[in-house]
Amino acid sequence: MEKVQVDLGKDSYPIYIGKGLLDNISEYLGERDKLLILTDKNVDALYGDRLGKNLGDEAFCKYVIEPGESSKNMDTVIEILSYMLKEHLTRESKVVAFGGGVVGDIAGFCASVYMRGIPFVQVPTTLLAQVDSSVGGKTGVNLSQWKNMIGTFYQPKAVIIDTDVLYSLPQREFMSGMGEVVKYGIIQDNTFFNYLKENIHKIKDMDEAVMQHVIRRCCQVKGQIVALDEKEQGVRKILNFGHTIGHALEGMTQYQKYTHGEAVLIGMYMETFIARRLGVIPEDYFYEITDFIQNLGMDVDIPMYDVQKLIEIMMGDKKNAQGKISFILPVARGKMKEYLLDIHELQW
Repeated sequence: MEKVQVDLGKDSYPIYIGKGLLDNISEYLGERDKLLILTDKNVDALYGDRLGKNLGDEAFCKYVIEPGESSKNMDTVIEILSYMLKEHLTRESKVVAFGGGVVGDIAGFCASVYMRGIPFVQVPTTLLAQVDSSVGGKTGVNLSQWKNMIGTFYQPKAVIIDTDVLYSLPQREFMSGMGEVVKYGIIQDNTFFNYLKENIHKIKDMDEAVMQHVIRRCCQVKGQIVALDEKEQGVRKILNFGHTIGHALEGMTQYQKYTHGEAVLIGMYMETFIARRLGVIPEDYFYEITDFIQNLGMDVDIPMYDVQKLIEIMMGDKKNAQGKISFILPVARGKMKEYLLDIHELQW
């Protein structure tokens, strides 16, 4: 088992990474009077009984939602909060987010607003959640076609990553997680980006040692960025690379066509083209990024979509300023810069 620390003063917390952590999960959950396990039907079918058995005689209740972005709304939140009240959860209780990014975002949001905030723990079960969404304290739900428009910054008490659960992931979900993995290599750590390129076949084969390193390094990079800028006022913005177009693409297709990671991969690909059009990225680095994303096997072609509709959705992005759309673009290996662009500059 390895441990990565996210340093946020009184809100600091550990990230535990290792094989079989679910079997000893009680050791990592901290003090509590009762647990709420929030999960979805897919994860519950695979691991629900195992988790319950490992909790033994401990007092806990469980709420199971439908999988996917369709659950990520205020109706689901109200249902969960009502259940928490019915189960008499107190400020000494704890919410356990047991699932992927959708479960983690909803669970964190519910924990942050129930009784003005009760503790929660992330137990991510997808690659995307393990390397990204479970770390950093962003919670939220969607509002119509606008991604994560309602939410809070609320840090977990711990993140518990059992690498064994990755082997039950469908290939599409696994590759979806690569969208966020690749992001870390581009936005800050070019050595890590080179590692990904050199080991892409081992990653696709889910080599145990390679995956442990990938997850640990992503958590380290994100933890360092969050420690510097918890509320996204400065450097944390670089984590949004690929997300401006990616979120718009998700919203435009009603969260049905692409997983979040797939949309981010397409977003990074298209936003790298914007960087090239603006003349801010070296030509060889442009091809290095775009060739690698294409070689992952993702279809990045989106000419069938109405660009004006995409722009309309992007105009509602919460990160925008001065009436312009915020883009985080690569300008050198491991270096990013924010650009505020108007609609006439958005050609790719």
